[in-house]
Amino acid sequence: MTQTAAAASTALTSGDAASRNIPKIGFVSLGCPKALTDSELILTQLRAEGYDTSKSFAGADLVIVNTCGFIDDAVKESLDTIGEALAENGKVIVTGCLGAKAGEGGGNLVRQMHPSVLAVTGPHATQEVMDAVHVHVPKPHDPFVDLVPAYGVKLTPRHYAYLKISEGCNHRCSFCIIPSMRGDLVSRPIGDVLNEARALFESGVKELLVISQDTSAYGVDVKYRTGFWDGKPVKTRMTDLVERLGELAEPFGAWVRLHYVYPYPHVDEILPMMAAGRVLPYLDVPFQHAHPDVLKRMKRPANGEKNLERLQRWREACPQIVVRSTFIAGFPGETEAEFEHLLDFMREARIDRAGCFAYSPVDGASANELAGALPDAVREERRARFMAVAEAVSAEKLRERVGAEMQVLIDAAPALGKKGGRGRSYADAPEIDGVVHLLPPLKASKQLRVGEFTRARIVGTQGHDLVGQPL
Repeated sequence: MTQTAAAASTALTSGDAASRNIPKIGFVSLGCPKALTDSELILTQLRAEGYDTSKSFAGADLVIVNTCGFIDDAVKESLDTIGEALAENGKVIVTGCLGAKAGEGGGNLVRQMHPSVLAVTGPHATQEVMDAVHVHVPKPHDPFVDLVPAYGVKLTPRHYAYLKISEGCNHRCSFCIIPSMRGDLVSRPIGDVLNEARALFESGVKELLVISQDTSAYGVDVKYRTGFWDGKPVKTRMTDLVERLGELAEPFGAWVRLHYVYPYPHVDEILPMMAAGRVLPYLDVPFQHAHPDVLKRMKRPANGEKNLERLQRWREACPQIVVRSTFIAGFPGETEAEFEHLLDFMREARIDRAGCFAYSPVDGASANELAGALPDAVREERRARFMAVAEAVSAEKLRERVGAEMQVLIDAAPALGKKGGRGRSYADAPEIDGVVHLLPPLKASKQLRVGEFTRARIVGTQGHDLVGQPL
């Protein structure tokens, strides 16, 4: 089982479940943070209904696998995990994006590959999953007598959490099948989002990571209608939401980090909040490419020249801003000149953190019909060339940090940090960016505690990471 499943088991297990004859559920969560929040909803409901979890497939009464189906490697990992769970346990429910994926002849892919699974659902299907659990492992008792934390069950460490503000996407990017699996944009009521955020901060969360398929589009589906929170009107709109989240975070000294932000013009309104320290000066912006012709084939809602201008405005408004992004190399029809244009964009844009995928055909994506498919070797070679440029830009920007003092959120500190520890600055999102390696404190009385902040002077770099001396 994955680390995520083990974390879920630790979060849910209390006492000796076997001695109380409480059914135990094995759980594996694969894929992106949006899938992780779906897993948290299912685990919260399981806990509310009195189920425990198992640390192994063999020790469970039933196994749930939350799958990813975005790219071929993710599909393979999901199918392999389902097969492993079936081999070790035999009773498996499948949910998530792969559950919505069609196989040959239009049938369900999971059913075709693993016909013995008990049930298959698509993503964000908590009730359907619970209905299937009830059929095969009846719930032990009345949920109304059980206590569940107000923030639900979380799979992340106690000091940070993901906050999903919407589901689905209105874009039809030619390389992506997420809308076919998760549907069009559906924004959560703003009062519900803010109530969840407050409960998370009150529980001890020091970093809230805002996620969705398209964070900038929050509220578009409901025409930015006015909702109510704490008896006050507030619009269902990205900028209004971010402002309220910043206000909620301030008394707790907590961070708010924004992910999956499309570079629409209204994003400019967030920059003054970042400059004022209300939310982290960090934006995760999925640019994907820079050449206008490639972006047109991708059906992306932006173009490279406007993005350069926008980045310049953002840096003028908030000089400390950090931008991370993802790109695709070797898209069908991409010429060498178009790819060189992308490399030039990277050098000029100076993206702080960048990842790159070699284009991979995905069943059901319209990009599969485009002419000019490139050989695998060319795609991989271009990905490697892109990453060489991206890493050079990142290394240069990391060196500029040397000598600065930064606030660091501590993720690991064995023996209270006597031998050092590991943390992250505002420039580092968990698991996708770098870290700050903390040296042993110079003062014997100085302690480092997981989930707390410390000031550190940056004294060096180490690959994609920084090295800091706690102060």
